[in-house]
Amino acid sequence: MMHVHYLDVFAIGIIIGFLGGMFGKGGSAIATPMLSLIGIPGFIAIAAPLPATIPGTFIASLQYWKSKLLDWKIVLWSIGIGIPSTILGSYLTEFIGPKPLLVVTGLLVLGFGFSFLFFPGTSENVQADQEETRFVHPVRWYLSIVGVALFVGLISGLLANSGGFLLAPSYAKLLKQPIKKAFACSLAVSMFLAIPGTIVHASLGHIDWIITGVLALGSVPFSYLGAKVAIHAKANKLERWYGIILSVLGIFFLTKLFG
Repeated sequence: MMHVHYLDVFAIGIIIGFLGGMFGKGGSAIATPMLSLIGIPGFIAIAAPLPATIPGTFIASLQYWKSKLLDWKIVLWSIGIGIPSTILGSYLTEFIGPKPLLVVTGLLVLGFGFSFLFFPGTSENVQADQEETRFVHPVRWYLSIVGVALFVGLISGLLANSGGFLLAPSYAKLLKQPIKKAFACSLAVSMFLAIPGTIVHASLGHIDWIITGVLALGSVPFSYLGAKVAIHAKANKLERWYGIILSVLGIFFLTKLFG
């Protein structure tokens, strides 16, 4: 019988809520390795955080929307293409064991962490220029959205997360979005991508709803706080913080996983 320290789960909820609201991600990619480290079994550690991120992601997304940082064209295209891809990825988990999924989670978190830490995007002035010129090549721009949505949807379904840990850096790096707008769009899309994944993984018996509830209790209020902090922070500092946090979590998780 699984022995769970729910205070630890609640603390993880606080962490993923604040970081998710601040950096435009649902938080399940961070919750999965942390739950694994406190002894939650593989598929439960992967899937239980997914529905817990939905209410916190919604609350944080509202804060970015009120600050006029959402690009609805990116959001709608990503949702329309990402949801079918997420459903497909969710069903494919039946054919892949939990260990490879956990390894992939850690590697992706680490890779994007290094990307933002060692190859930061741009200053706020250059980002403003990008906003003015991003429609110069509309066909390539739309193809980028399609590619990001297909890939992130598939991976988010496989890893049972809302995709924010891949969406935000993809929007910033591939679509050349200012970092705060990338976070805002990522949160909105993550909320919708989490829904089909939750339904599929629940039908497969991968979700422990008590763990999900405890995570949500910690994450919801701190998602709001994280979004407020990010909106008022300087963009270049956000990129550095984002890179540092993802890199540390990726290294820590992979070290424990293979230790």
